[in-house]
Amino acid sequence: MKKKILIGAGALVALIAAFLIIWFNFREKPIEGTKEVTIEVVDSKGKSTVYELKTDALYLKEAMDEAKGLKYSGTESEYGLMVEVVNDETAIYTQNGAYWSFYVNGEYCNYGIESQPVEDGDAFQIIYTKG
Repeated sequence: MKKKILIGAGALVALIAAFLIIWFNFREKPIEGTKEVTIEVVDSKGKSTVYELKTDALYLKEAMDEAKGLKYSGTESEYGLMVEVVNDETAIYTQNGAYWSFYVNGEYCNYGIESQPVEDGDAFQIIYTKG
C-alpha cells in the first residue's frame, strides 16, 4: 500500500514538473514595442530630460504613459487633456503666463496628446514656454 502511494506521488511530481517545463518554454513572452520613440521634456530652466522607449502606442498620450519617470497631469476640456504639469513643474497660462508646447520631429503638434499619432522614429518635445 505504501509503495503504491509513493509511486503515485512520484508520478504526480513528475507530471507537475513536466507541465512547468512545457509552460515556461511555450508561454507567451512579453514583447517590446515595434516603434522607437523619444520624448524630450525641456523645463523652465532649459534642463532637458530625454525618455527613449519602444512602444506600440498609437497616440502620444499612450507613449507618455509608458515613458518611465515621465509624470504629467492636466485638466480635461472640450479639446481633450490640457497638460498643465510635467515632472512636477506647473505651466498654466492664466496663473503664470506659461504653457507646455508640444512638437513632433521639430514641428509644432497640430493635435492634442490624445490624438497626436505616433510613428516609428518620432522625436517629441514637450517644452515649457512663457507666453
